[in-house]
Formats: sequence, C-alpha cells, structure tokens
Amino acid sequence: MPAWPYPGNPGSPGAAAPPPDATSSLRLPGSDQSFTLAQVKNLFATPDWYPSRHPPMPDIVAHGRKPAVYACGFCHLPDGQGRPENAALAGLPAAYIEAQVADFRSGDRRSAWHGAYLPTDLMRASAENATNVEIAAAADYFSELRLTRRVEVVEATRIPRVVEFVWVYVMVGGEETEPLGRRIIEVAIDHERHELRDPATVYRAYVPQGSIVRGRTIAQSGQGGTDLACVACHGTDLRGAGVVPPLAGRSPTYIVRQLLAFRLGSRSGAAGAPMTPVVALMNVDDMMAAAAYAASLEP
Repeated sequence: MPAWPYPGNPGSPGAAAPPPDATSSLRLPGSDQSFTLAQVKNLFATPDWYPSRHPPMPDIVAHGRKPAVYACGFCHLPDGQGRPENAALAGLPAAYIEAQVADFRSGDRRSAWHGAYLPTDLMRASAENATNVEIAAAADYFSELRLTRRVEVVEATRIPRVVEFVWVYVMVGGEETEPLGRRIIEVAIDHERHELRDPATVYRAYVPQGSIVRGRTIAQSGQGGTDLACVACHGTDLRGAGVVPPLAGRSPTYIVRQLLAFRLGSRSGAAGAPMTPVVALMNVDDMMAAAAYAASLEP
C-alpha cells in the first residue's frame, strides 16, 4: 500500500494549528469577493470567490446542515472542480453521484488507506446524515456544471523538492530537487491560492517517464491480452458513457486512490463491480500510468 497518494493527512480539522484569523480580509485576483481565513476554513460556509461563474448553489452545497452535514461546495468547490484530495463532481451523472453517496452511507465506499483519511471521513459523515432530498439537490446541481482540466501532467525523473502539507505536496522553492521514483507528485502551482480554496487554482502532476504512452496502451487495450480496457466502459476518449463516470482531465492522484480502493475492496458497491477484474490485473505502476494518461486528456 503506497503512502504517497495520501500526503500530509493531519487526522482532524485544524490539528496542531492556531485558530484562523477572523478579522483580516483576503482577496484573489479576478474576484470582487473578500473572506477572512476563518470564513475560508468554515466547513458550513462555502467560500464563493466567483459567484457569477456558476448557477446559484442549493443550500446544502453552500452551507450544508449543522452539525454533521458539511457544505458540499467546501470540499468540491462551488463550480464542482474539486481538489486533488477529493472528487471533481462537475459533469458527473446525477445518478452516479447519488449512488456514490449511498455507498459512503452504507460503508461500501471507504478510503483504502489503513488509517484515518479526513477527506473521506468527512464525506462519510455527511453521507450518513444527509437526507435523500439534500443529496438529490446536490447531485442535480453538480451534474449540470462543466469540468475543466486544471492539472498539467509532466513526465520527470527529478522534481522540485516537496513537503507534505494537508493532503497535497508543496514545492519548497529554490533549486533543490529530489528523485521522483515510482510516485505521482501533484502540487498546486500557487499553493496560497489552493489554501484559499480558489477554483481557478491550477496543478502540476509529476509522473514517471513513459507513463502517458504506457497508460494509453492500458486504457485502449487492457492488460494481459484481455479485453478489460478502460475505453470499453468509460468511452473511447474516457469522457464517460451513461452512468459510467468520465476520467479525462481528472486528478491523477485521485484516480490512483480509487483504483487502490477497488483493488483492496474498499469500494465494493454494486456499481463498481465491473472494476474488480480490471484492477486484479494492475500493479501500482499500471495504476499510475492509466491515471497519468486519463489526466492528460481534455474533459
């Protein structure tokens, strides 16, 4: 079980951190909104930097419902673009979103990590406490949005030196480098904007050399001479087919975590059953390659 897909997991919100500033107003380029850091970190109030770029959010997306149904838009962002530590929901079929929430609620969908993983734990808590009406409203909202590719996939052998910080990697700056090895390292180009939950934040995913070509072969032809190819269910361009979700343009580390969950049985819902024979033929290098290829495509 590789640890690199689960960077900087602190275990609880604000662990070992001082209370966020509730007085100083923060701004982002291109936005006429302002929020304090305390507002940005409020799980029950989605910071909406660009309200004109999406339809009005349902209340469950904008605010959630205290005490245990967190605002959907806090993690998945108002325009549904998500972040490397959680799912991009924009453009997913509403029925698929509802089915996944049901799996979180029943326990059929869990993190593959052997300890706590807060993004998944928060999602499970919300799923267990949300009503069917609230879930349907959120699913309908996110399904009508459009996903944009915000990750640049770069093949490399050495990368800028990084440190782990709250579910992502952060470049430390300067000229120091480190070997990439057999990992995918996904970083925000501007980490400050990432921390402010800016939906316009862009990311770079460093992947091993040759990953994209190898991933294309896996996606189009499957493994071991079988017909279990990604395109058979997810579409020739990996943009989805019916209730089968699209993979194109999504975070590669997120995709790897899901493949690991299928392989280890942490995603065992009925809708994911076709993935079982697929991942049985994949090692972690195969998963990285398939994820890198999918992430390199336009959604």
